Amino acid sequence: MIRKAEKNELDVILAVYDKARAFMRSNGNMNQWINGYPSRDILEKDIENGNLFVLYDDSSVYGVFMFRKGHDRTYDIIRDGSWMDDSEYGVIHRIASDGTHKGVLGEALRFVSSFTDHIRIDTHSDNIPMQNALRKEGFTRCGIIVCDDGTDRIAFERLQHKAL
Repeated sequence: MIRKAEKNELDVILAVYDKARAFMRSNGNMNQWINGYPSRDILEKDIENGNLFVLYDDSSVYGVFMFRKGHDRTYDIIRDGSWMDDSEYGVIHRIASDGTHKGVLGEALRFVSSFTDHIRIDTHSDNIPMQNALRKEGFTRCGIIVCDDGTDRIAFERLQHKAL
């Protein structure tokens, strides 16, 4: 199940990110989400804006992601490729799992597809598991974008136009 995150869950959410970072490191991804990213402040702002969502079951929160519709300035400039479509899109950032459930990305995508059929997402070049998962979910690699911290990310896009 998925719902908006609540401020009183921040410690649990931060623990999910800790486990996700540990998974990244164990899979050779030493450079993504360093120095405690995402910070408590970033997550608090996501919650205040109504953009942070948690995946949960009867016993716990096991996944988290930020989603919102509309322009994302991070995606304004893309190199080594281009976006497939310039229509309104939704963005997913900071998706993470604590490792106890499989298919967190797919579950999040099913949820956001009720809001948009056009999604953009990015990941680090070292994050091979996420790149593979994105391709499996029908995303196309579009090029390279630059994050606010100056680091490159591989940009992906998925369009699923619904039949009339």
